[in-house]
Amino acid sequence: MKIFVALLALFTALPAGEYFAQLPDGNNMNKIAEQYVKLVLEIGRYDDGYVDAYYGPEEWKPKELTENEKKNFPYNSLKNKAQGLIDALDKISTAAKPELETLRLSYLRDQLKSVRAYIEILNGAKMTFDEESKALYDAVAPYHTDEYFEKIINSLDSLLPGNGSIAERINTFRNGFIIPRDKIDTVFKAAIAEGRKRTLAHIKLPENENFTVEYVTGKSWGAYNWYKGNVFSLIQVNTEQAIYIDRAIDLACHEGYPGHHVYNSLLETELVKKRGWVEFTVYPLFSPQSLIAEGSANYGIEMAFPEKERIEFERKTLFPLAGLDSSKIEKYYAVLGLTGKLDYATNEAARLLLDGKINKEETIARLKKYSLLSDERAERMFKFINHYRSYVINYNLGQDIVRNYISDKMKNKKDNEEKWRVFTHIISTPQTPLGLSVKP
Repeated sequence: MKIFVALLALFTALPAGEYFAQLPDGNNMNKIAEQYVKLVLEIGRYDDGYVDAYYGPEEWKPKELTENEKKNFPYNSLKNKAQGLIDALDKISTAAKPELETLRLSYLRDQLKSVRAYIEILNGAKMTFDEESKALYDAVAPYHTDEYFEKIINSLDSLLPGNGSIAERINTFRNGFIIPRDKIDTVFKAAIAEGRKRTLAHIKLPENENFTVEYVTGKSWGAYNWYKGNVFSLIQVNTEQAIYIDRAIDLACHEGYPGHHVYNSLLETELVKKRGWVEFTVYPLFSPQSLIAEGSANYGIEMAFPEKERIEFERKTLFPLAGLDSSKIEKYYAVLGLTGKLDYATNEAARLLLDGKINKEETIARLKKYSLLSDERAERMFKFINHYRSYVINYNLGQDIVRNYISDKMKNKKDNEEKWRVFTHIISTPQTPLGLSVKP
């Protein structure tokens, strides 16, 4: 107790960088990690959506603020804390450190730089779409021209000939693949069970891992994983809009196996419980961790269900459970393959909106034209962009970064177990966008 009091007195008397410089490297990292967690939780008092998950010591949680108290944002204090922790990390040498500890240092540094940027944003700093994504997620999405999307849309036009716009034809075609509301839970449970079975064939998971699925409405997102700690998640699925049959596997994998639930469970087991790295007990949503989390969750879909195996499983199992005709399943996936290439159209719409070049109506019009969304889905996507802003890059760019990294590691190799080993390494160790980026 006396040692703790002495250290606390020293910390309050010195700038953070000077205090941490006096500690051995290992102790240094742990102290910085603890202060990082507490800083993220402190910021979360002023922004309810910032802390996506926390399962660390209960006594570290600060008390909630009233709406009136939230108006007095302590900008200078929070900024100085973030900068002090970054300065302290910069003084730690990576020489002769094991790979995992070097990854930890890079991860903490990137997370804290993002924290510092978010403090600026909460204080009113204005950034372009690219400036914000770089500051928060340490990544910038590539640009795609309207002509790029138009070529893909022309291919879709040939695949689905007929009257009406291509968006109308696609939405009419896809309406034949909607899961009836009374079959959603049955179909989802089957998709989850298969995703879990396929994941367990390659990844050893804690015996007590589990999650609960809830069906909700009134959300801007399609599904969400709320990680609670102790290898347990709450997964919510938004049923406000129609759910297509392909979304069963997408969401089962993305939110569950081998996506967010597995990612968080492995980080907790391998880094928090085995190593005591407390920085992984907190997840600030608007941070580089999200690019890794969303990218690996999206890529995890094709890890668990390569396209031919997916089509066969859906034909034999999910379509019958949903009471749907599977005779056009190959054409359905041909359409999905092309529409998937339009993913970056959302980024371009978000970029133009956040850069002040288009308004709400023009954004929705672009989403309908280049993302081929229905009126209702374009409206919902606008709400998502308006709320989460540059976060949209984490899904497509994140997936591409993970895919390219694994492809690079698998050059001239066809061993599926090795591919799973590389994927598991990504989701069970501290990773950064730059660390996974493949140099051309």
